[in-house]
Amino acid sequence: MNKQCTGILCLVVVLIAACSAGGGKEVSTAAAETDPLSYAFGMIMAEPFKDMGLTFNYDSFTQGFKEYYEGLNTQFSYEEALSQVQTVSMALYEEQANQERQKGITFLAENAKKAEVLTTASGLQYEVITEGSGARPAASDTVRVNYEGTLIDGTVFDSSYAYGEPVEFPLNRVIPGWTEGIQLMSEGSTYRLYIPSELAYGEQGASVIPPNSALIFKVELLTIVKEEE
Repeated sequence: MNKQCTGILCLVVVLIAACSAGGGKEVSTAAAETDPLSYAFGMIMAEPFKDMGLTFNYDSFTQGFKEYYEGLNTQFSYEEALSQVQTVSMALYEEQANQERQKGITFLAENAKKAEVLTTASGLQYEVITEGSGARPAASDTVRVNYEGTLIDGTVFDSSYAYGEPVEFPLNRVIPGWTEGIQLMSEGSTYRLYIPSELAYGEQGASVIPPNSALIFKVELLTIVKEEE
């Protein structure tokens, strides 16, 4: 049977496969303290789990690894093991997502109290840093902008400044918070957008953005891109 892995298990498998392909060495059964390669494999396997809040019984972990790796009789099947891990992973994911959602709600509630922050009917918050005098875009327009996106703890996850040049995109193909927020801006404006998770990436998250994250964007609307006739 071709066993399929998902999520964190898939990452472990990929990491192990990469190490195996790179060296082609047989892993020694010697104790970790005298076998650097086995120790290194242990470190690599631990990496995906470091921030999950799990507590391992290392004796059971080692026993399960050894018995399955050597083809011995295991306490349950691979499919049963995978099901247990997926159940725990999903519970942890949901807990972290709920915590992130609550952080966003608390942050936006406090942020809304600031005199310089305005809130729209959708819950989008924005702050005018510089007000331009040009035209305002429609949802069907393509715009050229500079921007920096951060989580509410200040972690930068994306920035056109890092690319060294502005970016262009149609307003109807981005997250709702951007579509709405940039339509409030005139060309030449710089705003700070505070975007609730439901107007951002929601429960799915995206890349380094955790699920249910509220986001902050500093956006410079440079111009509305005119299509050539």
